[in-house]
Amino acid sequence: MNWELLARANTHPLRVSILEVLNLDTGRILSPKDLSLELQGPLSTVNYHVTELRKCGLLEVVDERQVRGAIEHFYRPVDSSKKGPKRKRGEKASRTARK
Repeated sequence: MNWELLARANTHPLRVSILEVLNLDTGRILSPKDLSLELQGPLSTVNYHVTELRKCGLLEVVDERQVRGAIEHFYRPVDSSKKGPKRKRGEKASRTARK
């Protein structure tokens, strides 16, 4: 874990909440829309903070889907300790890999 990036991301409580939600159940893959519904926050605000977390290298895009002329992106947290195969949207990490 890059502590400098993590400290920069922790400057806003919503960013901490986004990272917490995405790290539940050994990692989740969600879109900003999914996150805004779960965190009960405005989509524009959640999307801004997700984009900033991606720029910091704490989140990565793993899937895209076209929705009515727009592209919905799906993110997961970056695990800097290991570079494993990418999971598809909605797929959880293997429980055996968490040892």
